[in-house]
Amino acid sequence: MIRFLLTFYSCLCVESDEFLKRTLYLEYMTMTTIRFFRYLLVILLVSSFINANGQPVQKASKGSVKHYLYVAVPGIRDYLGYGGHGVLVFDIDNGHQYVKRIKTGGLHPDGTPSNVKGIAVSLPLNSLYVSTLESLQRIDLTTEKIVWEKRYEGGCDRMSISPDGKTMYLPSLEKEFWNVVDCENGAIIKKIQVVKRAHNTIYAPSGKFVYLDDIGSPWLHVADPATHTLVQKIGPFSNFVRPFTINGKEDLVYVTVDSLLGFEVGNLKDGKKTTQVVVEGWNMGPVRRHGNPSHGIGLTPDEKEIWLCDGHNMRMHVFSATPPYQQLTTIPVQDMPGWITFSIDGKYAYPSSGEVIDVKTRKILLTLKDEFYNNVASEKMMEIDFVGNKAVKVGDQFGIGRVR
Repeated sequence: MIRFLLTFYSCLCVESDEFLKRTLYLEYMTMTTIRFFRYLLVILLVSSFINANGQPVQKASKGSVKHYLYVAVPGIRDYLGYGGHGVLVFDIDNGHQYVKRIKTGGLHPDGTPSNVKGIAVSLPLNSLYVSTLESLQRIDLTTEKIVWEKRYEGGCDRMSISPDGKTMYLPSLEKEFWNVVDCENGAIIKKIQVVKRAHNTIYAPSGKFVYLDDIGSPWLHVADPATHTLVQKIGPFSNFVRPFTINGKEDLVYVTVDSLLGFEVGNLKDGKKTTQVVVEGWNMGPVRRHGNPSHGIGLTPDEKEIWLCDGHNMRMHVFSATPPYQQLTTIPVQDMPGWITFSIDGKYAYPSSGEVIDVKTRKILLTLKDEFYNNVASEKMMEIDFVGNKAVKVGDQFGIGRVR
């Protein structure tokens, strides 16, 4: 600006109006160009630190841990309108930006993609497992190729893997048994009979027990993985057991049951139901899937809160995880939630309706989108952390507490 004023003053001493106009114009254009490139430089510098979702970009250093959300689709029945077919990977560190789609198998007999029923990881084998109605796939996390895909008599449901990554408890598709499976080759080690309808499974983080959800029974069954036999049952609960989760010390279980908008609590040590909690201020109503009002429950990793799905009202209800389990708030979501899990650090909540929610502020940060900018929703997702191209830490699909 000073340069421009000096030029203007010197031009006043020149008698030629044309010279004055030309000189001032050139000076003005020079200043405008310089200002434009300054602004452009600022924009480029800012954009290098902010991603498309308006969140800071985390630059990875060599050997640093990277955090990804793996989402198996179709993870809501076999509806391809919720993200298509495959495993979608999102970069948690960079605003959950879409990274890639891993090709998977898992097809109906007619060749169309089948319902994904579960997702799990074996760290020692560096492998991702995806179950569908008919089969189980093992996928190498480095090459992203299918190592094997096996079909099992009676079908497959939501499985869980031992902490040492060697053994899987794979439920049949609502038949009367679980298969105990070798994670290396998919071979059946043993078959465990239950009562009616095998469904959800949690292999305890301690490795001492496996919790088996028979959705045709008001009891939660407990297996001893040393002998692969049933050794205890928890309950009875007020109705058939549906999705459930446990705390890190493995002394409490939080259970959803048929015909209850709420949850119940059981003691894993003495096997008794202790409490029933009913959602206040909201009524039960028809749901599009699963047939029960609250299909989905999870503990925040710090075990301070319980998040509960409400299918009819399309809400996530949040409760204190300390008795008397005070209802804290309600968060509306874009579609019927049928599952809930969290990032390992507890910062983000992932309802199956596709939102990424800040646990602390309750704010919906974004909705997951695929490479075609379509909304992604799934009841089968979990965090996997990598150093380089090798998985080093894994979350879980069940919203299990992490206070040991």
